[in-house]
Amino acid sequence: MNHSANINHDAVLRARVALLGSGKPSVRERVAAYRVLVQVSPLAYLPLLSAALWKYSRYEFAHQPEIALALRAESVAAARRMCALEPGWSDLLATALTNHRELLIAMDRRDELRAVEEELRRVASGER
Repeated sequence: MNHSANINHDAVLRARVALLGSGKPSVRERVAAYRVLVQVSPLAYLPLLSAALWKYSRYEFAHQPEIALALRAESVAAARRMCALEPGWSDLLATALTNHRELLIAMDRRDELRAVEEELRRVASGER
């Protein structure tokens, strides 16, 4: 069985149409499309997904910190996956971790903050 057997081709087509339509899609629509397209082309869409998730958390959920935190954690996960596929993308991971760290500080989540800061330190020093 090949990888494409598990992909919903209609969803992929709808995601591409949403991104290529005549108007600029909202950040929510971009996140939804990127989540689908990452399954088909992770190298192309993981960086876009990571950045869009941060924007989505910041602009749509600033007043709901728990949701914003979950979106930023998803952004970090996308960046980690990109780094695993293409190790040269450590700047993407550092940016996602920094954005996640910012919200953890605001929410006074010290235990999680220590873990993120340690990972940031490893990324900055080039450790894996």
